[in-house]
Order: sequence, then structure tokens, then C-alpha cells
Amino acid sequence: MKIYSTRHGQTSFNKQEIILGTTDIELDETGEQQAVALAERIAELGTIDIIIASPMKRAQKTARAVADCCGLEVVTEERFREWDYGSYEGKSRFTEGFAENKVNFAVRMGKSGESLLQLTHRVYSALDDIIADYSSKTVLLVTHGGVCRVIETYFNDMTNEQFSNWFMDNCGLLEYNI
Repeated sequence: MKIYSTRHGQTSFNKQEIILGTTDIELDETGEQQAVALAERIAELGTIDIIIASPMKRAQKTARAVADCCGLEVVTEERFREWDYGSYEGKSRFTEGFAENKVNFAVRMGKSGESLLQLTHRVYSALDDIIADYSSKTVLLVTHGGVCRVIETYFNDMTNEQFSNWFMDNCGLLEYNI
């Protein structure tokens, strides 16, 4: 089994370095172009059997670009929605305490959001189910930066520092072999 993981195309919040978790916004023009380029790249691979995406607009639009190009359906997976960043939502990525909160695994983001442990639980359980249900398929996951970071930890060990500094580009593509 092979799993590909990608992050949605760029949004206006991404471009402005604003924390984007539960705010459900569309791709910007650059993000739409990135989604088309990703779709062409995936079409060249020619091996994707199924696309599984977050329910959020930015991930759905990215997934739909790939699905339309490759003649595939998109399965929506609620557990792949972005991390709930609590009171950090909509603030600058450089807001005091945000980076530190990311590595305090049992502390809710911005006091009212999800802890990393909660996020990891839902993402890992989704991955476990996908591996069990689609073991003979090649799967493309279309998610978010925070979710991609957790997906990376599912397959590869990371120190706290590596976790904190790990980044997935918009429409970047990683491959995992099961």
C-alpha cells in the first residue's frame, strides 16, 4: 500500500502568515493554480486509486481539482479537519506563545482549542482505518499543515524540536509506503 499526503493550496491567511485552523475559507488564486499543478503531477503518477480529504473548503477544492483531472471520487474524512487552534485562530503565526503551545502535547491550543494529543488521536485513528480499509489501494490524503505534521509522525519519529519546525508546503507531496 502507498499513501500520498498533501496540504491544500494557498489561502489568503497562509499568504499573510495568519493562523488558520477552523476558519473555513477558500483557496486564493495562487492556491487554485497550485491545486491544478498538483492535479497534473498526480495524473502523471497515474497510480492513485482514491482521494480522501478533509471536509474543509480549502482541502475539498484542492482534492476536487485532482479528482476532476484524474477521474476519481473524493471521500470526505471528518477526522482530517485542521487543528483547532483556539484563541490563536486568526492571529499572526508569530503571536507570543503559539510556537511553544505547539509542543506542549497535553495543553489545549489557545486554551479553548485541541491539544496535540487530541489531534493526534483523531488523525492516527483515521490513518489506522484507511490502512485497514484500503490496504490494496494507493491513497491520496488532502489535508492541512497541522494534520500533515501529525501524519508525518505516524510514519517517522520526530523529536519535539523536529516536530515544531516541520513544515509542509501548500500542495507539497509526500509518499509513504506501508
